Amino acid sequence: MKKLLVCTGGGDCPGLNAVIRGIFKAAKKTKEWEIYGSIEAFNGVMAEPTHIVKLTKSKVGGIHVKGGTILKTTNKGNPLQFPVQDEDGNIVFEDRTDTLAKKIKSLGFDAVINIGGDGSQKISKALFDLGVPIIGVPKTIDNDLSATDTTFGFQTAVQIATDSFDKLVTTAESHHRVMIMEVMGRDAGWIALHTAIAGGAEICLIPEIPYDIEKVKEKIDSRYEKGRGFVNIVIAEGAKAKDGKVFGSEREMVSEHLRLGGVAFQLSAELKAAGCKPEIRETVLGHIQRGGTPVGYDRVLATMFGVKAFELVQNEKFGEMVSFKNNNYCSVSLEEAVKDYNFVDKEGFLVQGAKAMGMSFGD
Repeated sequence: MKKLLVCTGGGDCPGLNAVIRGIFKAAKKTKEWEIYGSIEAFNGVMAEPTHIVKLTKSKVGGIHVKGGTILKTTNKGNPLQFPVQDEDGNIVFEDRTDTLAKKIKSLGFDAVINIGGDGSQKISKALFDLGVPIIGVPKTIDNDLSATDTTFGFQTAVQIATDSFDKLVTTAESHHRVMIMEVMGRDAGWIALHTAIAGGAEICLIPEIPYDIEKVKEKIDSRYEKGRGFVNIVIAEGAKAKDGKVFGSEREMVSEHLRLGGVAFQLSAELKAAGCKPEIRETVLGHIQRGGTPVGYDRVLATMFGVKAFELVQNEKFGEMVSFKNNNYCSVSLEEAVKDYNFVDKEGFLVQGAKAMGMSFGD
């Protein structure tokens, strides 16, 4: 029997379990493969002893409706920038991919499927360059991978954010308040933009369009000029003011990423300092957007991604990432997969269409 290793890395995302189930079912039908999962991305491979589990029918049965991942996940311990402590006690980052590649080969795996976002697929590319037979599956609620039209988890995150936004609209109207809702997305404004359009926000602030606080205040004031109005704002966690910087805490000791979150409160303070008179309230959705049952669209997309990934394994098309383009399940090279970040096009139809309806982006 051949051995296939499956990993889920980066932040958790609705639909991960559906991918795992899709891979397992497609592989077991051939009766040629045994499927294994590495716990917490590649940390399970690197651990001593290893933390790798054999997947069975009972383990994957019905998991497509569940959030999270049965294999667990982590955004710490990136083998490309693995955190180690030097002689002075400082944390430095080292490249451990060569060690990881050798370990995978020594464990006798004939193929690897790595499910993850931009960072995870960079790891896939590095391992493939070292001779690991690997396939990538795109995963991110941020929708920030340009080599696929969409990623699973995104639609669920937007639905969760939209449901939350709808609730804030009624309380904003009842109290004549300015409500600021912060959503995830890191450097891409896709969740914020889709939520703002779906919910009918007056203002949407995204990383791709640095905002002018006076323009934002101007839009708010216009809503109150004819009486006791109200305003709902959606802001992406990576949004920033003109001549400003992204709001976040210092990088964690075991991660190379800046920890984002809290820009809603920064915007609130900026508006008050600019003389905004209406009462302001802030809501940070945070990890609520990552959890829970995936919507039907994401279950289908994730399941077919799993089936397609195994098809690529069977055809030995390693070094590829599953993709969804023009309503077709296909694949692209890992090199293409990580080449460009999928930013919102500020001149694109979504932004221009939102502006045509009167939405302000603070520019």
